[in-house]
This record gives sequence, C-alpha cells and structure tokens, in this order.
Amino acid sequence: MPRIHRAAAAAAAATAIALLGSACTGSSSGSATDDASKETTITFWHGWSAANEVKAINDNIAAFEKAHPNIHVKVVKNMNDEKIQQALRAGGPNAPDVVSSFTTDNVGKFCDSKAFADLDPFLKKSHVDVVDTFPKPMADYTQFEGKRCTLPLLGDAYGLYYNKDAFRKAGIKAPPKTMTEFKKDILKLTKAKGDSFEQLGFMPNFHGYESTATHLAAQWNPTYFTQDGKANTAKDPAFTKMFRWQADVVKSLGGYQKLEKYRSTFGDEWGAKNPFHTGQVAMAIDGEWRAGMAKSAGVKFDFGVAPFPVPDDQFDTYGKGYLSGTIIGISNTSTKQNASWELLKYMALNTEAVVNFSNAIHNVPSTLAALKSPALNKDPDFQTFVKIAQHPYSSSTPASINGGTYQLTLQDFGYAFEKGKEPNLADGLKAVDKQIDKDIAQAK
Repeated sequence: MPRIHRAAAAAAAATAIALLGSACTGSSSGSATDDASKETTITFWHGWSAANEVKAINDNIAAFEKAHPNIHVKVVKNMNDEKIQQALRAGGPNAPDVVSSFTTDNVGKFCDSKAFADLDPFLKKSHVDVVDTFPKPMADYTQFEGKRCTLPLLGDAYGLYYNKDAFRKAGIKAPPKTMTEFKKDILKLTKAKGDSFEQLGFMPNFHGYESTATHLAAQWNPTYFTQDGKANTAKDPAFTKMFRWQADVVKSLGGYQKLEKYRSTFGDEWGAKNPFHTGQVAMAIDGEWRAGMAKSAGVKFDFGVAPFPVPDDQFDTYGKGYLSGTIIGISNTSTKQNASWELLKYMALNTEAVVNFSNAIHNVPSTLAALKSPALNKDPDFQTFVKIAQHPYSSSTPASINGGTYQLTLQDFGYAFEKGKEPNLADGLKAVDKQIDKDIAQAK
C-alpha cells in the first residue's frame, strides 16, 4: 500500500508537524561526537505494521547488527508522524535516534524545524554523491531549500493498469501512450447501462481513488513554485492543460454527477472489491502495490501494466510517472548520531539491504544501484514501475515548509472545479496561488 494512505490524514499530519516545528526550532541539538565503534544501543522507529513488512525490517536490522556487532538496535514499529513529533518534542532517552516516515510531504517541516539532523556532513564523510545515488525525484523530495535532513527508503511509482480482456473485446491492441489515445480508449471501453455504466473506461473524477490532481498533473511535468518560492499553478500552463483534459473527459462520459453516481457503487480501494478488480473500470492509475492486490483478490481477467499516458506534445517523455516514498532521518536531539548514521546508511544506501527490503514488501527500490540490481524482483509488472522510477522525466511534488497543505488547496480546488462551483479556471488557479502563498507565509 502507498505510504500516503498509511500515514495520518494529510491535514492532521500537517498540523502535527506544525506543532513539531514550533517545539523544535531552536531546541538543543544532539551531537555527532559519539564513537560508532564503541558498544552502544540506538532506537529506530518506523511505521510498518503488517507481519511481512515487520519481518523484512527485522531481517535487515539483524543483518546490520551482524555487520556492526557493537551497535544494538531497539526497533519500534507502527509509529506515525504524530507519535514521532511528540517523542521528538519531549526528547530524552526514550526518544528515537533514527526515524522513518511515510509522509513524504513533511520533509519541508522536518528540515526547516531542525527536527531531523542535517545529513550533508555524514554524506560527505561517507563520500556519497546524492546525484549519482538516487533517482532525481527521490533526491529532490528528501531535501528542502538545500537542506537535506532525510534520505529515501523505498518508493512508490504510478502507472496505468489495464484490463487486457476488455482491450481485446474493444479491439484495442496496446495501452495508450498519449492523452488523445487515452481519451479514445476510455470512450471505446465504456459500456452504458441505462443512465449509468456497465463498465467505465477510466474514472476521471478526482475522488476516483488515485486519480488525484497531483498524480495526473505529474504527466505534464508542472512547476509548483517559482524560484522565489511563490505558488505557480496559475502561470504554469501544465495545470491548466491537466484540468482542461480532465474536464473534457468528464463531459464526454456524461458529466460529473453521472460519474459520481457510478462511483458510489465502487468497493473500498484497499479491498477485494476495488473497481479495477471487479471490472467496473477497465483502466486505472495506481501504484506498484496494485498488481499483488489484484492477484490476491482473484481477478477473473488478464491485466497488464504500462506507464501512464503523456500529453501529445510531450510524447518523447512517455515512460515517466509520479513518484513518492518513505523517508528516513536522524533525530537532531540524538546523542548517538554517528552510530545512527551507520544504521541509516545501511538501510538506505546498502544495495543488498535495499533490494532485499524491496523484494520482501514489493515497493520500488530507492537507489539507482538497487534499481539495476540483478537480484531485484523480475516480475514484468513490477519491472514496469522500476523503469518508471528511473525515467528522467518522472517527477514528484516538492517539499514545502507546511507539508502537503498546498496540495490540499489544489485538491480542494479540483473538487470544486469538476462540480462546476469554480467555473473560471484561470481565476480559480489565481485564487489557489494566493491561498498557497498566504499559508506558506503564515507557516514561516
């Protein structure tokens, strides 16, 4: 399952981290003066809770302790950002030394508030070049305004799932590569049933699970902020083009209300009755986790995975997608930062450790070496996402000082726009930028 859905709700997380910022800014720092070769115990907090995930973490920790017999790791599972911020604010011997979080959006606050230690000195000491180590989007979303306080620890990539049986019946020979082809296939795959649908080619509404404004916008490679940090959704034509494409598809399928009525028949996104599993939609935007979930649900049709379509005028960028992922950092108040770095370095940079973790929990590796490793899962569906993660035009949403608040503002506008409550797209995006800039100014 993607991290964003396993973390606390975005708004709640943003509030929690805002509290973290006020609590930690200016707080006493820990130190990197400890001797990592001496006997010591460090504490590692992570958010995974499923049995196979916890086992995968523990296996890697056991391998680390074998390689570093003097460093003992106390592991605490199922920790969300609210618990993390409370512990970091309290400090003391019970606070974690190393922390991983599913909430990529909170990197900005983690770095700006100095809740997490600056990793640049550790990277330099270990001769690690970030550019040569991680896919660019992952390197980007683990730093904020030049401050690197986290590293990526596995990732998620988004692509197009398609029902091969439905494609054959509709006479479609291959998954669409452009938005024009995509719309044609959506309409060709859509089967009406009275005033509703028997099958929908694709659910374009922004509440359609992973068909969010940010996931779709990634295919246009938007620039969310200008160089001086101002919101850019009104000035960058990428956002306007995405919203217009989405509105055109919604209209072509009968309108927002008709689609919402059909969406109300969908099962839970994370259950066996997901609409792609049941054949209610023939195509869906989703991440690498969906293939395994579909197989576990016992889908009765053959399905395939491909990169999500791109705008017609960006055909040469086909193969890209939206990326996100887990982050890992060191508590700024830890007095065992050198020993903590040894663990973080092993978890996030050791190729064998990253590949083993990826193979165990079926998430995309977060280093270039691991993505190219011959030991990585060879499943064709999974390999599609491995390629998306390495594509030079794949992208993510940038870090912000107030977490994912700007994304929520854009998301809320999208909901209003598709309902017809925001009839003027240009003015609506200007209002989005104004609100984003206001929120960021308040956060600062």
